Amino acid sequence: MNETLEFNEIYQEVKGTWNDGRLRFSKHTVVYKNSKTGKVDSIPVPELTQAQWRRVCLGHGIKLCTSTGNIYKYDGFKDTDLEKISEYFKANYKVELVEKDMCVKGWNWGTAKFNGPLLSFEVNESPVFEIPLSSVSQCATGKNEVTVEFHQNDDTEVSLMEVRFYVPPSTGEEGSDPVEAFAQNILSEADVIQATGDAVCIFRELQCLTPRGRYDIRIYPTFLHLHGKTFDYKIPYTTVLRLFLLPHKDQRQMFFVISLDPPIKQGQTRYHFLILLFSKEEDVDLTLNMNEDEVERRFEGKLHKNMSGSLYEMVSRVMKALVNRKITVPGNFQGHSGAQCITCSYKASSGLLYPLERGFIYVHKPPVHLRFEEIACVNFARGTTTTRSFDFEIETKQGNQYTFSSIEREEYGKLFDFVNAKKLNIKNRGFKEKKGMKGNDNMYSDSDDDQHDAYLERMKEEGKIREEANDSDDSEGESDESFNPGEEDDEIAEEYDSKASASESSADDGDSDGDRKKKPAKKAKFVKERKPRKKEKKAKDSSAPKRPMSAYMLWLNSSRDRIKSENPGISITEISKKAGEMWKQLNKEKKEEWEKKAEEAKKEYERAMREYKESGGGSSGSSKKERKKKGGKNEEKRKRKSGGGREKEKERATGNDSFKSREFISSEESSSESDKGKRRKRKGSDVEEEVASTPPSSEESGSD
Repeated sequence: MNETLEFNEIYQEVKGTWNDGRLRFSKHTVVYKNSKTGKVDSIPVPELTQAQWRRVCLGHGIKLCTSTGNIYKYDGFKDTDLEKISEYFKANYKVELVEKDMCVKGWNWGTAKFNGPLLSFEVNESPVFEIPLSSVSQCATGKNEVTVEFHQNDDTEVSLMEVRFYVPPSTGEEGSDPVEAFAQNILSEADVIQATGDAVCIFRELQCLTPRGRYDIRIYPTFLHLHGKTFDYKIPYTTVLRLFLLPHKDQRQMFFVISLDPPIKQGQTRYHFLILLFSKEEDVDLTLNMNEDEVERRFEGKLHKNMSGSLYEMVSRVMKALVNRKITVPGNFQGHSGAQCITCSYKASSGLLYPLERGFIYVHKPPVHLRFEEIACVNFARGTTTTRSFDFEIETKQGNQYTFSSIEREEYGKLFDFVNAKKLNIKNRGFKEKKGMKGNDNMYSDSDDDQHDAYLERMKEEGKIREEANDSDDSEGESDESFNPGEEDDEIAEEYDSKASASESSADDGDSDGDRKKKPAKKAKFVKERKPRKKEKKAKDSSAPKRPMSAYMLWLNSSRDRIKSENPGISITEISKKAGEMWKQLNKEKKEEWEKKAEEAKKEYERAMREYKESGGGSSGSSKKERKKKGGKNEEKRKRKSGGGREKEKERATGNDSFKSREFISSEESSSESDKGKRRKRKGSDVEEEVASTPPSSEESGSD
């Protein structure tokens, strides 16, 4: 027999909702850990008095009763778990796991039985439903009716507000009213918060950040009462999850944070955290409203009747004793400035991020607490506005993302070392780290290149193959372009420079240089004219063998229909994303099968390509184009060398003292190289016409 039994995906009923978690049976305790909140409930084995196995909504469930009156319900077991759990209970707990059938007749009349903190409604000795009286917030009576109201849980989509019981009048001779007796049985165990009796102690005018304001805090034995000028809040200690005591970065103030589940409500606003701010210099003398014997008996030395010290110490000490929970403080982390926190922004509000031993907490607007066990990965991202800061992103296993921005660059090393020491998954390790923030190379000394993205690398390789294919096509197209009249980018610049120097020979060199800088902006016109020709040069040989697909693409083609059937209505982009995730999770053996297929396809492609080239396909045309391209480039160089001198001589012959307008030069630039010979023949007459059409004022201004 195993020493422990552990079950995942077990649900616990809490105020009308089922919370997911893990249940473990050991020889000494029954432990349940909530996956959402991390709250741990443990039941000592000696307190177990009864165990029932029942068929319930999500499968099979177990109901455990304790000698202290508490009842725990767990759901999500399989039918095959009954024998295993029953044997374990008999061997270790000395408690028999009894099978209990629920009544499904659908009757709305029956017998109400009060079993301690549980109201059971039964028909023919079989339970129809059960109401934990701790979930009851109020009970009201009518003539023959009792109305039971419930605490509301924000996690439920549909909430049960109230249940009404009709109580028939008693036919007995007893003088008691059956309606009142029914209501008193409920109220005796219900969680109805009433400020009866005196408070244990009162703290006056404490500064509260959420909910914002000044509040008097009255400490009662079972709940906390916040009394403000506008709002009052009653917080049962059973709703307190955790306590935090955090030093402010200025070292003069302290935060005391109380985590709540369910949260306190103010209209439609929910406050999951109660944050108090204290000054370290503020002291208080505290006297508990209890006698010394009662204090000693109840708190066992944790508190004394008369205490004095810092205000934050007194509040945290009293809360720790009454709530019976540990206070979490920052661990060994120290930032660049020596503080135990990091200044950053979250949702456009500045605050402080505290790296703790088991999670992160952000204070204060809005407060965020993230445990390490619910974090899927973290990411160090470059700052959006400046390189002096970076962003720290946290992604949870539920898919939520939290971005803490504007963190000073100097904090990077400390934060990275902390995250690395806690063994959190760093999303951009070895990829974005090296180029995330330039200027400090020592920051990335801890980068680990082993954890690379295999899928990303494979996509890069396929991209390179496609780029090489496109480059080969482009080179064929460019060989035609050498004989195009439209290739004039470099040549036009030379023509223009020679004309500018010749036409302004009377002017100084500074003016000619200035014109050279202004006029090349018109080259954009020729680039735009060449764009349509780029479409023509990408024509591919349709008879050539097609390139083989990679292992991933072969797998994707065979799995696309299955992904669509498993995810009806999924879009094309979501299919790609989903396929990428599935490919990553594919085991090594499966990937090797597809890689073998891809290798075979590659060999087949190489064989087909050899046959295609041997048959003369594609080789002759490409070689001709390459020869044309080489010849065209050599001819272009010769033209550049000889053309510049001829142009200068022609311009000197047509007259150096004339000013050539911008329009004249542009018109010559716009002509293509195909009619260059014709243009040289008529250039003399064109220049004469331009000189004749130039106004005298222009000539004078050009000669000055």
